[in-house]
Amino acid sequence: MRYKLQKSIAVGILLAAGLALPAMSQDRPEDRFLREAKLLIFDAQWAAALDKLESILSQYPASPATPQVLFYRAECLSRAPGRAKDALRAYQDYLKTDDRNESLIEQAEVSIIDLSYGLYALGDKDAAKDIVGRLANPNKAVKYYAAYKLSAVKDKAVAAKSIPVLQRIISTETNPELTDRARIALLRVSPKSLEGVERRPDEPRTKVLRILITGEGTSRVDLSIPLALADLALQAISDSDKAMMRRKGYDLDRILRDLARSGGSILEIRGAEGEGIIKIWIETRK
Repeated sequence: MRYKLQKSIAVGILLAAGLALPAMSQDRPEDRFLREAKLLIFDAQWAAALDKLESILSQYPASPATPQVLFYRAECLSRAPGRAKDALRAYQDYLKTDDRNESLIEQAEVSIIDLSYGLYALGDKDAAKDIVGRLANPNKAVKYYAAYKLSAVKDKAVAAKSIPVLQRIISTETNPELTDRARIALLRVSPKSLEGVERRPDEPRTKVLRILITGEGTSRVDLSIPLALADLALQAISDSDKAMMRRKGYDLDRILRDLARSGGSILEIRGAEGEGIIKIWIETRK
């Protein structure tokens, strides 16, 4: 994921910056040990680095270097098989320190989200609380990442807690990457949650795929999604509606081909009695 790549790059830059600093004449022993640990981390020698960092904490518990040691210890634990819970606690310990680096705070928060998601996927249902709690984080990057991640959990009741943040992203952000990811996330959680979400008036013109599914006189699904994400929109349709479309000979390629040929007309797919009607068309949002 792009954010995780950015996180790795950011941590790497901070490591390189720390390693580049010359040793001071009054260098504390723990500072030298910390530089050695960073060298090991830079070489991905996580176990050896962890041993050195824990030795620093044991020998110099009140050192000014302790916050950094706690952060890099958490980084090492997050790479150790079977130690996700230890890593989670280690990042939380870092966040409790007073002398924290703003960039490392964000990295720690994102790592907590990733670790919690992994633990939740393995069956630890309480782990989702650490993701839900970050939906109110004052840092937008952390808040948005928590919402994107939470939308992917299988329990729809838990995933639904991400909806308000995702809807706010669509209605307030101008970055298409952010808004498109939010739309994808909402489709995962509940296609109906996209209904009524207002776009910003200054959002760029774009072609969108509109899908309206009606049955028994009521609208079951009414959503808009950027045309580039058409496959995701169709994936959000219920299994029964997709089955009806397949029986009528429609798949994504045929739908897009027919829409391109229609010159703006509405593609209408009618099922058997009681199955409803699917209307699909392309429109340009101004």
